[in-house]
Amino acid sequence: MSHQTISGVHFHLCFALLALASSLASAYDPSPLQDICVAIDDLKNGVFVNGKFCKDPKLAKPEDFFFSGLDKPGNTANQVGSNVTNVDVNQIPGLNTLGISAVRIDYAPHGLIPPHTHPRASEILVVLEGTLYVGFVTSIQLNNTLIAKVLKKGDVFVFPFGMIHFQFNIGKTNAVAIAGLSSQNPGVITIANTIFGAKPPINPDFLGRAFQLNVNVVKSLQEKLWTSN
Repeated sequence: MSHQTISGVHFHLCFALLALASSLASAYDPSPLQDICVAIDDLKNGVFVNGKFCKDPKLAKPEDFFFSGLDKPGNTANQVGSNVTNVDVNQIPGLNTLGISAVRIDYAPHGLIPPHTHPRASEILVVLEGTLYVGFVTSIQLNNTLIAKVLKKGDVFVFPFGMIHFQFNIGKTNAVAIAGLSSQNPGVITIANTIFGAKPPINPDFLGRAFQLNVNVVKSLQEKLWTSN
């Protein structure tokens, strides 16, 4: 093999590795290239960074990195008996580019967080009060295995990136948990809400076949009020 051919192979290999690294990097929040990047919505005086603009760092103030109220219980008087208080980049602008956020979750007795996934984050859950049954389901490569456990006060559980997971208060008293997520804006896709509450509705004949349900059952599910907590 000639030196020119070897060089060509090395070039294509390096290009492939760079492309792979780029694709992996794009799957996560951007790494910060400066000390702080306080999010603002002002297009005139900001610099665009993956969904948010940055305030002039010299104008940053303590309030940009602060949130108060996570000690206050959320209202669980809803369909699922739970409430999520978000602390992401929309509540703390200083989280912009830092790749983290948090939530407080309140559960009424038998309240739950329905099966859902975070498209941009893994999650670590800490139980502060109560007894929760939690778990996630692996992908088809691992045979859709359920990995679940009952948690009590002080217990910690991790939900891996992209896995469908849930929480259920199996106790007779209120429960409280705090969760950390590996994105400034992790997002949430609640499975039933997304499938049966889509607007406009997904073709019920298709959903009937996909879920092996009678089409009338699908239509009944689509008529329900699917709300987020």
